[in-house]
Amino acid sequence: MHIHILGVCGTFMGGIALLARSAGHRVTGCDANVYPPMSTQLTEQGIALTDGYDRGQLALNPDLFVVGNTISRGNPLLEAILERNLAYVSGPQWLAENILQGRWVLGVAGTHGKTTTTSMLAWILEEAGLNPSFLVGGVPQGFGVSARLTDSPFFVIEADEYDTAFCDKRSKFVHYRPRTAVLNNLEFDHADIFSDLAAIETQFHHFVRTLPGNGLIVANAAEPALDRVLARGCWTPVEVFNGDAGWQAVAVDGDGGFEVRLRGERVGRVDHFALPGDHNRANALAALAAARHAGVPVAVGLRALESFKGVRRRLEVRGRVRGVTVIDDFAHHPTAIRVTLEGLRQRVGTARILAVLEPRSNTMKLGTMKAQLPDSLVGAEATYCYAGNLGWDAAAALAPLGARARVFDDLDQLVAAVAADAREGDQVLIMSNGGFGGVHEKLLAALTR
Repeated sequence: MHIHILGVCGTFMGGIALLARSAGHRVTGCDANVYPPMSTQLTEQGIALTDGYDRGQLALNPDLFVVGNTISRGNPLLEAILERNLAYVSGPQWLAENILQGRWVLGVAGTHGKTTTTSMLAWILEEAGLNPSFLVGGVPQGFGVSARLTDSPFFVIEADEYDTAFCDKRSKFVHYRPRTAVLNNLEFDHADIFSDLAAIETQFHHFVRTLPGNGLIVANAAEPALDRVLARGCWTPVEVFNGDAGWQAVAVDGDGGFEVRLRGERVGRVDHFALPGDHNRANALAALAAARHAGVPVAVGLRALESFKGVRRRLEVRGRVRGVTVIDDFAHHPTAIRVTLEGLRQRVGTARILAVLEPRSNTMKLGTMKAQLPDSLVGAEATYCYAGNLGWDAAAALAPLGARARVFDDLDQLVAAVAADAREGDQVLIMSNGGFGGVHEKLLAALTR
């Protein structure tokens, strides 16, 4: 079957493309926003890309169009598909019907940490010899691809609460029907599709309703919103982390290591852990608990965590020039920005951190979270915010930071300012959920000059 994917360069739809190709289908795709690592990954896998959404792509004559959730009514290719009554389906529905059916699905949901926790979980199962299939909203360093299909009964998936498609406004994760589900955390996000936190809690409740009685929910005990979700109805056993009644991580001296306890009793220790921060230790606990439900002994999970290398665009070092380290991270929500800075601080000690931020997500563009930004950035010695195409006054929002924050409408001017200010030993943390105009390479080049 020939499948043509609309929005193929998004992390989820790019993963769909890789899975479909592995399943034996001919796969092509199109997108208007192409940037690494997904564009590079697709090209390397032999998937032909078309730039844009012109109606002429109907001439490819695919058997099925798979439509990503970034595609809206008015898109010329989508309108042509509808006018001609051609076969189409959403990405999550195609995945559920063609790949997930009959497998032991392990789904990781939550506002933050989904990609990292999903990657950890897949890595633990891999190191345990279970050879899992997976679909992650990023590229795990140990695997080198965001998705793969194997003959294993286990499938690990990042369970996103964003909506499914133009024709299906339910959250993606209601399609997946996992046996093992991680509920990592829950707070307000995606202001473009959810009116408030209660609306998101309802979608998580719908997700919980799909879980079987012989499954397992691994839930963060420190999240009141998750307590409210489970109180609305739960038909599946629950195991918690970040609480005395469940899994706990206690940091110890050494190379990022930590001790793991279960209901107060020590069950083991991770001697070396590459990911800094309390939030990543919590992610590790969730992955350990979920893997144990799939039959992986805790000791095997602990050793797997020691060899876990992280995920691209999560505190990923992009280069060092003249003693200045340039780091890339996907953080775009104030909470994610704060914990990312805290984690980096634990890694670099007293070194200066220069935060470079692009408020690019739909929620940030709407200005819904602007009041929370100053507090989220206090861990940086200096902040450089790119405000191009923003609909709100970033300078006014960041005014509480005083001279520690500067706002730029021109990306080249921002790069020049950071390069001029940076000195040996500095850590430049670049945060965006997009390509950010190639700012990483531009900054490294400017530092070289």
